[in-house]
Amino acid sequence: MEKGPLGSERILELLPHRYPMLMIDRVLELGENYVRAEKLVSASEPALQGHFPGRPIFPGVLIIEAMAQAAAIWAALSSEAMSQKLSVLAGVDGARFRRQVFPGDVLQLEARTLAARSKLVKIEAKASVGGEIVAEAVLLAAFVPKMGGEP
Repeated sequence: MEKGPLGSERILELLPHRYPMLMIDRVLELGENYVRAEKLVSASEPALQGHFPGRPIFPGVLIIEAMAQAAAIWAALSSEAMSQKLSVLAGVDGARFRRQVFPGDVLQLEARTLAARSKLVKIEAKASVGGEIVAEAVLLAAFVPKMGGEP
């Protein structure tokens, strides 16, 4: 498995997401069952234009998406079988948001595998800013055929 860091070109090879839904800017570290990545929250994020005018706050649902994308990168690199499938978010349990995230924040994302089966992976995910946890959840990822691929 690659260890990191991984830049934007490699991330684009691993994830099907594209702007404005690509939430990972850099992968810092990859391990046997974990990943650490970053999302640089910019004032020009499309979601911040309306969430909320005059007081931009990065939406919690996009923090969850960023954690899920970090986990998807780990999955794509963890096995040949998973790299041939599309990782989709199948569940979110126990999501908690501890503090707001603002433009200029660097969102540190961590995802650790709790359990893995051939078609499902359970992941403990955390997001932090400056060492302070801003969100955490247990995510469930399912692996489905890529478009045009075999089932």
